[in-house]
Parts: sequence; C-alpha cells; structure tokens
Amino acid sequence: MYDIESLYEPTSVEDAARALAEDPKAMVIAGGTDVLVKLRDGKLGEAAHLVSVHELRDELSGVKLADDGTVEIGPTTVFHSITTDPIIKQTVPTLGDACDTPGGPQLRVAGTIGGNICNAATSADSASTLFAYGALLDVVSARGKRTIPIEEWYTGPGKSVRERDEILVKIRIPKDHYEGFTGHYFKYGKRRALEIATMGCCCLVKLSEDKKTIDDIRLAFGVAAPTPMRAVNAEAAVRGLPVAEAAEKIGELAQQDTHPRNSWRASKDFRLQLIKIMSERSLIEAARKGGADI
Repeated sequence: MYDIESLYEPTSVEDAARALAEDPKAMVIAGGTDVLVKLRDGKLGEAAHLVSVHELRDELSGVKLADDGTVEIGPTTVFHSITTDPIIKQTVPTLGDACDTPGGPQLRVAGTIGGNICNAATSADSASTLFAYGALLDVVSARGKRTIPIEEWYTGPGKSVRERDEILVKIRIPKDHYEGFTGHYFKYGKRRALEIATMGCCCLVKLSEDKKTIDDIRLAFGVAAPTPMRAVNAEAAVRGLPVAEAAEKIGELAQQDTHPRNSWRASKDFRLQLIKIMSERSLIEAARKGGADI
C-alpha cells in the first residue's frame, strides 16, 4: 500500500522547484524504484507529497557531449540508456558497465542514475565509478543553482548535502577526468543479478606511453565505508610504478585506506579480503584495456 497524499507533475524544472519550495513536505520522485519501495515499507513517515520529474525528459534526460568535451548526463536517464549510449561508450565506458549491474533488466529500464545518486547509498552501483571519474553534480532550487563535487555529496549512509527542495539537474564529467584513462568496475554479490553489492570497486588507470607504468590511477569503492570513497593513499603509493608491481601492492594498500563494517550480508574481515582481491583484479583489467601486457 502506497500512502500518497498528493502527486504534482510539473511542466518544467522551474515549476518543480517552485512546488518543492511551497510545500515543506514535498519530495522529488523520478523512476520511483527507491522512493516507492520506501513508501510501501513505511520508511518515509506520514503520507507522501510527491513532485514527479519523470516527464521532464527534455530538460533532465539524455547524454550530451559539450564543446569542451565534458560528458553531460541528465539525472532521469535510466540505467539501460547509460549503458547503451554511444557517447558513454566512447568517453566513460566504465560508467556504462557499472550501470549494467543494478537489479535486473526491469529495474534498469525504470531506475535512473540521478535516483541512484540522490538515494545516497554506499552500495549504489554507479557511485564508486562516478567517484573515480570525479563527477560534478548540478542542483537547482527556487533559491538558485549550485555545483557539488561528488566527493562532497555524501554525508553518511543514505544522506547527502542535497537539501529537500533541491533537484539534481545534471551530472558532469569533465574531459580531463576521463581522457586517457581505461577502467574496470567490479561488483561482488552472492548472485549475478537482482543483488545489492556486497562490495563495489572501480579502478581507472592512465598508462605511460610504453604501456608499462602507472602514470595515474583512481581507485574507488562502494560499501568499503559508510559512504562511497576513493583510496587516495593507495593511489599515491602506486603512481609511477610498473603495472605488475602496482597490481601486487594495491590490494594491501587499499585495505589500509578503507573502513568496511560487519553486516548481515558480510563480515568486516570478508569485506577486507574482497577489497584486496578486487583492487588487484580491477587494476589488472583496467591496465589490460589500456594496452598493458599483464
């Protein structure tokens, strides 16, 4: 049973921002794959006041490549469309791979990448990859617009700096955040589909011209801490190393950076073991895609 008191369908982002500002109980809904589940389970408290941005496709959906090479993603773009988009395949294919892992086929044609971010779960499949790519998040309210680096977005499990009346309107990945990098997203769960990540790991690498050395690396995780995170100390320690040596060291270094917890899905010790193995394998696969012989 869905306890919904009102549902408003705005005609524009500006109209949606106005509706959110005027009703202190209102909240945004897009694909509904998270919000409706929480409503059904009674996790949103009293009867919901919803402002649906689902139909604002002209303003909030699709992928574009800006003149400066920035990849611009509309937040109501569904996972399947991210995975199959030619711009994504050309520029940030690892994000497309990550968006092919949430739930099953039915969820991936309904769930949106913006919802995955706004839900602020550390297990969100797009989160670690967007962290690795250093995504910029544009939000709008009746009070104006601001840009939030994804590193500043998450404040705790299921929590973000986005205010209730703010709408995520664009996800941007600048050209220098992806150019020259190849990557690999590794999701571990007990099943191959319809599974929440026990651990998610994204590794992006930029190789030297001879393909033997790690010039740059970004290693990001979901479920390795209360929020998505990058293993910045591990990254710094392997920059400039031969690929094979970096792969040998990255796992233990990543363990020192991360802070997994015990839960009913996996113990802390098991997650630490996953971090070690997934870091190594993700680095190797990312390097191979970049032309390394390893």
